[in-house]
Amino acid sequence: MNKVYPDAETALAGILRDGMMIMSGGFGLCGIAETLSDALRESGVKDLTVVSNNAGVDGIGLSRLLETRQIKKMISSYVGENKLFAQQYLAGELELEFCPQGTLAERIRAGGAGIPAFFTKTGVGTLVAEGKEIREFDGEKYVMERGLFGDVAIVHAWKGDTAGNLVYRKTARNFNPMMATAAKITIAEVEHLVPAGEIDPDHIHTPGIFVQRIIEVGTAKKHIEQRTTRKRPETAAS
Repeated sequence: MNKVYPDAETALAGILRDGMMIMSGGFGLCGIAETLSDALRESGVKDLTVVSNNAGVDGIGLSRLLETRQIKKMISSYVGENKLFAQQYLAGELELEFCPQGTLAERIRAGGAGIPAFFTKTGVGTLVAEGKEIREFDGEKYVMERGLFGDVAIVHAWKGDTAGNLVYRKTARNFNPMMATAAKITIAEVEHLVPAGEIDPDHIHTPGIFVQRIIEVGTAKKHIEQRTTRKRPETAAS
């Protein structure tokens, strides 16, 4: 089975439809599948439900899909860096399911493991628990959360091989490994593509069995989410 595709558009061909659920890896701007999300924008697919920690920042990543109103609903834990995200939500133009970050991670992991629901203390007694089943265990209250399983997952890895095995680099190993397991079809964009067998099995983070399609995108753009600088000390000469 050939998993390698020449570009993002080809990798997405034949699997997109309006109203589908997309799992999008990354945290802020770290480890986001920017090439694939841009290709989603160009495809014109709409009414998407997107599961992602956030939606990037204005003009980068998933925010570009917000610009074109292709996203109907976000399931996220954080929106603070994206003004467009907040504006559309407050204007009633975007559905939003807020989820505590740890709970979001576990919902994705559960979906990938075939677990339909689980109970957690997080959110009990808050708006997060409204409309959800509450059950008591050992004298403590827990809220039931549903696992998440998407139609397509898009993930970014530092290295991959032609069999679909993936290695993430440092903090880009955030939501990507969980999301790669939690969709019917997982498409990976990798910075470096190598022949099967070249990656040490002990170094593989996502086994190739979870990855159906893969593209090579070269060294990723290293966007800085918040640039913070300090004034240089004045030199004696000045």
